[in-house]
Amino acid sequence: MKNSAIEIRDRDARDEEWVREVLKKYWYSTRIISRGRAHEAERLPGLIAHQGGVRVGLVLYELVGDECEIVSLNSLTEIAGVGSLLVDAVKAIAMKSQCRRVWLVTTNDNMQALRFYQRKGFLLSALRLNAIQQSRRMKPEIPITGHDGIPIRDEIELEISLR
Repeated sequence: MKNSAIEIRDRDARDEEWVREVLKKYWYSTRIISRGRAHEAERLPGLIAHQGGVRVGLVLYELVGDECEIVSLNSLTEIAGVGSLLVDAVKAIAMKSQCRRVWLVTTNDNMQALRFYQRKGFLLSALRLNAIQQSRRMKPEIPITGHDGIPIRDEIELEISLR
């Protein structure tokens, strides 16, 4: 896929160190927690966005049964459409795999993600109050305070139906 010189490709062995660096920088470790489950994110399938030979985005996902979870999404450049291209590419993979939905979890402080995913057609599907307290037992690196000084407490699940 291409958009204004942005190319999307499957991650491969040449990306492994970079993927670990992105995970540690933006997620504080290579482990990501969602719905009380720890993902070893660096082992998940993923897609890399390139622009001018530079990596500008990463999405990691997991296919389980007829569902696809977006475990992490990082656009390293703003307003270039990187995040949208990566989400669209994951949706295409999920449809090809005959998934009925794509879903993800974000936290109550992440207003940017909530805006982005809703603009992409995702609907709020679950709220897990104080879920991050349990997540911190599995991943103590999760900060107490997140974006805009908002305490990180709750998980918000979003989904988009593919059928």
